[in-house]
Amino acid sequence: MKHSLTEAFQVSQPSLGQAPRDYNAVGMDCNPPLMATYQSLFISKNNHQEPLNTDQTMVAVEECELPLIDLSLLCGTNLEAEQCKRDITDAASGWGFFQVVNHGISTQLLQRVREEQVNVFRQPFEKKVKKLLDFSSDSYRWGTPTATDIEQLSWSEAYHIPLTPATEATKVSTRYIIEECSAAMSRLAHQLAGILTEGFGDEGGYIKEKCTYDTCYLRLNRYPPCPLPGAFGLIPHTDSDFLTILYQDQVGGLQLMKGNAWLTVKPNPNALIINIGDLFQAWSNGLYKSVEHRVMTNAKLERYSVAYFLCPSYDTVIQSFVEPGIYRKFSFGEYREKIKEDVRVMGRKIGLSRFLA
Repeated sequence: MKHSLTEAFQVSQPSLGQAPRDYNAVGMDCNPPLMATYQSLFISKNNHQEPLNTDQTMVAVEECELPLIDLSLLCGTNLEAEQCKRDITDAASGWGFFQVVNHGISTQLLQRVREEQVNVFRQPFEKKVKKLLDFSSDSYRWGTPTATDIEQLSWSEAYHIPLTPATEATKVSTRYIIEECSAAMSRLAHQLAGILTEGFGDEGGYIKEKCTYDTCYLRLNRYPPCPLPGAFGLIPHTDSDFLTILYQDQVGGLQLMKGNAWLTVKPNPNALIINIGDLFQAWSNGLYKSVEHRVMTNAKLERYSVAYFLCPSYDTVIQSFVEPGIYRKFSFGEYREKIKEDVRVMGRKIGLSRFLA
């Protein structure tokens, strides 16, 4: 049975004196007040009798399995290692996304990160808004403060964690585990960057120099259950870094654009997902593809993911390794500021098209 947006809003809100609706044994007091905060956007959409995100270009029509690469082959014979490297570069240029197994990050560490992540996000919302653990006060984010339309709203919450080491006095177990995971993902990111730049004669030297531990960051994501079909957990976007490493659960919801169609990524419990960011697309002169992707919400289940972003310092100049370049030269700081301006004015990121030569 289909419900209007207003009906969905009413169903999702408890009446005075009633207990909150229990979606999947997760206390509602941990959820940010997304529905209440963005009620006007839902009502405006409903008043115009417009369903959420039903444009034909927004409909995912097929489930796909990303190219799967076994990194243990890098330690095999010369032929196996060279083929593995070709598979990585082919996936980066043809898909912009791929998944890796035997990547060197232990299952035990990833499971510990997930346990800590769940524990942190299931704290009461009022506690998360205040400074939690030793994360900075602005690390916790939820919803989309700049949204003026429902298509600009991300139904999610996150901890955006710069990777500057905590002091010994303030470190707690959660931060230790996050730093251990970040260090492992950093090693993997630089290994993959080295392979992707090898064909340009660079072998990761430039990225290794510019992307240090304290210029990168980790993002812990949680997507609460959403009673509104078609809502975005994370709006369509490309990543603004060199590359991203994603560890996700098995709930599903990640989708990517390929051939003018949205594909739903089938979760693989044994793999990490790698995707190319805008900086690699610009640096490689368009050879590697920074692909638009999004996350769709689930009506009953919460979804978790951890993302590591390989970023340079803000003064790093991004210039095509091949001339003439498709994109003009720009600094990462300039790029970030333009994104912020576009999101503030237009409600969405424009990205690399702003920097065409």
